[in-house]
Amino acid sequence: MNYSQKTYTINEAQKKIERYCAYQERCHLEVTTKLRAMRMIPEAIDLITTHLIQNNFLNEERFSRSYARGKFNIKNWGKGKIVSELKRRNISKYNIKLAMEEIDEEDYAKKLDLIARKRLIQIKEGSLQKRRKKLADYLLYRGWEMNLVYSKISELLS
Repeated sequence: MNYSQKTYTINEAQKKIERYCAYQERCHLEVTTKLRAMRMIPEAIDLITTHLIQNNFLNEERFSRSYARGKFNIKNWGKGKIVSELKRRNISKYNIKLAMEEIDEEDYAKKLDLIARKRLIQIKEGSLQKRRKKLADYLLYRGWEMNLVYSKISELLS
C-alpha cells in the first residue's frame, strides 16, 4: 500500500475540484472520478458534488452543449460520435438532445462536404472502389451518419 499519497480535507478537496471545474467544463463522471482518485469517501464526494452544482461549477447542460460545439467545430466529429461520447459520460438523453441543437444543419452539411473533399485529395489509391471505401471508413469513424456519407461519396465519386 502506498502511504505517501496525499490525503485531503473536504475543504481542500473542494477548492481543488473548484479549480478543476473552473479550468474547463466537466461532467459529473469526470468530477467523481477525480475525487475517487483523491481517495475521498462517497459521503464527501456527494457533499462536494452538491456544492459544485449549487455554485454553478458543475452543469451537465452547459457541459454537453460545450462538448458538442467543440468536437464538431474543432475535431470535425459527426453527430453519431458526439452522441456516443456523451452517453459514455452518462449524460441524460435530454441534455444530449439539447447539445445536438448546438449544431446547425447547414453548417453540418458544409463541414461534411469540406472534410470529405479534403480527405479525398489525400487518398492516393488508384482504384475507385478503394477510394470510396477509404473515404467512407474515414467519415464513418468520425461519427458521420451512414446515409449522409454514402450520398456524399456518390456526389464526389460518380
